[in-house]
Amino acid sequence: MARFAYKAVGADGEVVEGEVEAASRQALIDRLHAQGQVPIRAQEVRGAAGRAFSLSVLPERRRLRRGEIGLLTRELATLLSAGLPLDRALSVLGELASGPPVRALLQDVRDRVRGGAALAEALEAHPKAFPNFYVGMVRAGEAGGTLEEVLNRLADSLERAERLRENLRAALRYPAMVVVMAVVSLAVLMTLVIPQFRPMFEDAGAALPLSTAVIIAISDFLRDYWWLLLALCVALGLALWQHNRTPAGRLRWDTWWSRAPLFGPLVLKVEIARFARTLGTLLANGVSVLNALSMTTAVLGNRAVAQAIGRIQGRLAKGEGLSGPLAESGVVPGLALQLIQVGEETGQLEAMLLRIADIYDDEVKRSVDRLLSILVPLLTIALGLLIAGIIGSMMAAILSAYELPF
Repeated sequence: MARFAYKAVGADGEVVEGEVEAASRQALIDRLHAQGQVPIRAQEVRGAAGRAFSLSVLPERRRLRRGEIGLLTRELATLLSAGLPLDRALSVLGELASGPPVRALLQDVRDRVRGGAALAEALEAHPKAFPNFYVGMVRAGEAGGTLEEVLNRLADSLERAERLRENLRAALRYPAMVVVMAVVSLAVLMTLVIPQFRPMFEDAGAALPLSTAVIIAISDFLRDYWWLLLALCVALGLALWQHNRTPAGRLRWDTWWSRAPLFGPLVLKVEIARFARTLGTLLANGVSVLNALSMTTAVLGNRAVAQAIGRIQGRLAKGEGLSGPLAESGVVPGLALQLIQVGEETGQLEAMLLRIADIYDDEVKRSVDRLLSILVPLLTIALGLLIAGIIGSMMAAILSAYELPF
């Protein structure tokens, strides 16, 4: 008998963990299933073979991107649909892997499958590569004999999420370039151009206008103490990074972002789209509502939204519906609540959640376009006015110093 540390989602939706003795890892997983729990992780506490340790070190350090996971999932579903056995399909994927870390990971998954482990169990050994909801869906697909269908749904979900992220990145590139160019332009103007006027003003001996004196003082400070500003920015970044590493700090940060005037509604829309797509995909593959909700809250990026949604698990365990508790959470928009209620009443909750995800994916794109249509011109105008103000102030001082007419 070996001793295993495990983590599982109970029938009430709560995550439980502990250590027990079992004949094998699979025996422990079977025991947890018999108790109505969904295993998330099960690892032997001691006595692991050196080979297993050496195989697990490299893959677990390799965190796959969502795009990579989606591509692997789609390819695996295609190979299984073509009639290849699971271990052979994993071998083919390993041969086509993009790099040694991914190849080693897939080879380890294949070896575990050939050793008699289920695919979900083999994927579960690499928690940094495959998230909990992914493993849970694969396990549900294997139990229901619909692994190919589940993999296709997983690939669809991951690909849609990746497309949304790519659209957001592409949309933010131009305003980011505008901000960078603005900072560089101001830095060059204040540290290289403005100091050239100081000898001219000193030779004239005339009193400078207040605005010109302030600009020259700022220029001198930036030229002489730029290192201090850089150190302050680095210190601020490190302090923020350390603050967000703590659960309480991350929660405060995410709460602020979810309530920010311009970006708050966009953050909520992104999280609601992710929540609806993940929950709908899990429910469509036979995962219970409580277990699916626990897995879904774990993949949400905003901890404030995840915490608000996670509070409804107790009410779901008492038999209440999903729409009512979600309405009281205060983070789900009215349209999504109405569609969830319709889905519950018609028995099509899974399809309605996926429809909500599509709606909010499109809404995020439109919101980003609207936001950028406002921010980019404002940034450009603000930069132009600031530079024009600096140049105008310097020209006014030159004309005043040499008593030239305006």
